Amino acid sequence: MNTTTRISTAQRVGRWLGRGWRSYLRGERRASAWLVMRGLPSRTALVLLWALKLAVLGALLYAAFWLALLLVFLVLVVQGHDTVDWEIPEPEWRYGHAGYGLYTHDGYRIDPHDPADEV
Repeated sequence: MNTTTRISTAQRVGRWLGRGWRSYLRGERRASAWLVMRGLPSRTALVLLWALKLAVLGALLYAAFWLALLLVFLVLVVQGHDTVDWEIPEPEWRYGHAGYGLYTHDGYRIDPHDPADEV
């Protein structure tokens, strides 16, 4: 039996996310320091970085909105495809406003008939 303990997948993912977050923070500090070295006040650099973060967040939300709208549209199309009958119903023999005959789905008689024969 092996006595070496192994870390779980959740721990491995957590460590990976933590390393990514620390790397992001280092990059942000490096960008802030670069802006300050170029003569920008530190508060202005901080505001500029926050504005950049908000712009990226806004772009992501904009893209997510359109993707969600596209998904809703696709779901409605797929759902509606089963319920909507795209074919015109066949004419049927029945009693209508012009007597017994062959009528279309919207009530028009299409068989040849002579109204004088019905008397």
